[in-house]
Amino acid sequence: MRIGELAQRSGVSTKAIRYYERLGLLSPVREENGYRSFSERDARVVSEIRELSGLGIAPSRARPFVECLDAGHEHGDECVSSLAVYRDAIAEIDRVAAELTRRRAELQERLDAGASRTFDRSPPPDDRKETRMTDYTILPEGLPVPEDDGAARHLPGLALPPLELATSDGGSARLDELGSGRTVIYLYPLTGRPGVDLPDGWDAIPGARGCSTEACDFRDHFSELHEAGAARVFGMSSQSPSYQAEVVDRLRLPFPMLSDVSLALADALRLPTFAAEGHDRLYSRLTLVVADGAIEHVFYPIFPPNTHAQQVLAWLQEHPRTEGGS
Repeated sequence: MRIGELAQRSGVSTKAIRYYERLGLLSPVREENGYRSFSERDARVVSEIRELSGLGIAPSRARPFVECLDAGHEHGDECVSSLAVYRDAIAEIDRVAAELTRRRAELQERLDAGASRTFDRSPPPDDRKETRMTDYTILPEGLPVPEDDGAARHLPGLALPPLELATSDGGSARLDELGSGRTVIYLYPLTGRPGVDLPDGWDAIPGARGCSTEACDFRDHFSELHEAGAARVFGMSSQSPSYQAEVVDRLRLPFPMLSDVSLALADALRLPTFAAEGHDRLYSRLTLVVADGAIEHVFYPIFPPNTHAQQVLAWLQEHPRTEGGS
């Protein structure tokens, strides 16, 4: 067959076939009229080279596979020399992947450091065109107020399920064995992170915005909450423990976070959830006061979140728990 026919059958260009020929991978026969004639063997070799190219193995490294076919093997990778090429290609991919992972980690570190430096309370000079990133520790004005849809009315009195959730400090907590005294668990959808955008339309969802401000309020009133009878405080969302650990460190929270990636507690207690762009399901903002393994009180809906810890503190002070009961 002529070069044009081979190119059409194989799905490659005539230029590529000439390149394979220069590499010595093809062996066309020169006819009397000067045209080169390619065989079925050449067509099989071109097909093999195409498959290898799709795996990232260049034609210049295809010779062991061609020689394996010429030796009578059905497949070009049935020879030791061919397998060695596979191993070399895998090793190269591993090297590139490791380098990309290193670069990504360094870029993420620089992103976090640079983003944190943008949280300057003083306004930028008028002639500076670059805008500062959103500071999620400040609650913007004009947010929609969530309405009570009754989704939490069934919760008071329910026992917490025997769920063991990972904590941001590397440990775990079993919800039905939290210990004596009251436990405050504030559930929230997700916490913003410097350099990482929140879902589009986030501020328009009633009750969605303000997770960082809520955490900061619990941080600032943590000692008072403890004095008012909260033996322990947890924040809780469906974000990963590692993500939450970064939040705890960045916001300097004196308490750990609970991670419920699968929203198991929501399923067990029929807790309210909602969807946002990129998230099929997120916790609605809600706070549980737990005592003796059961829900004693529920705060829902919550607004504004940046003063919610003070709301919880006021309730604890107004409803002191007597020894052995409430």
